[in-house]
Amino acid sequence: MKGSTGNPLSLTSLNHISLVCRSVEQSIEFYKNVLGFVPVRRPGSFNFNGAWLFSYGIGIHLLQSEDPEKMPKKTEINPKDNHISFQCESIGAVEKKLTEMGIKYVRQLVEEGGIYVDQLFFHDPDGFMVEICNCDNLPVIPLAGEMARSCSRANLQLLQPQQSQQQSAAQVPVIKP
Repeated sequence: MKGSTGNPLSLTSLNHISLVCRSVEQSIEFYKNVLGFVPVRRPGSFNFNGAWLFSYGIGIHLLQSEDPEKMPKKTEINPKDNHISFQCESIGAVEKKLTEMGIKYVRQLVEEGGIYVDQLFFHDPDGFMVEICNCDNLPVIPLAGEMARSCSRANLQLLQPQQSQQQSAAQVPVIKP
């Protein structure tokens, strides 16, 4: 693809993830009661069972499996598996709540240059991995040699205009006399 590599499709945000479920009802309860998502209206023209939930600026679209018994059952919590990650205010509070709810999880600690990030990994009812972290501690360091920024949404918004300015500047030819 020719042109700018910074945002070739002019994307603005993550809209939703879509997950196939053994039981849409069980998954709704999990995403509501464990992660705080809220069910929202789904187009009535869909001719298949599912549900839409929304929170934290993203949607989760749950789709009923056509053959729930054939869905693989994951029991091992492997942090290197596909997952979605959520930033939290207090990893200790999350760990306490998961323990109270009887949800099995794996805790990991990441260290980079003296900065520590706590991660908790656990499964939804269908084995999809969820991570809760304090990843805001870890800076995002662009490989292009720009200034380090944290993973926080505020710092990401600061980085995006900077990238746009750099892309615009890179597209403007410099003519020397």
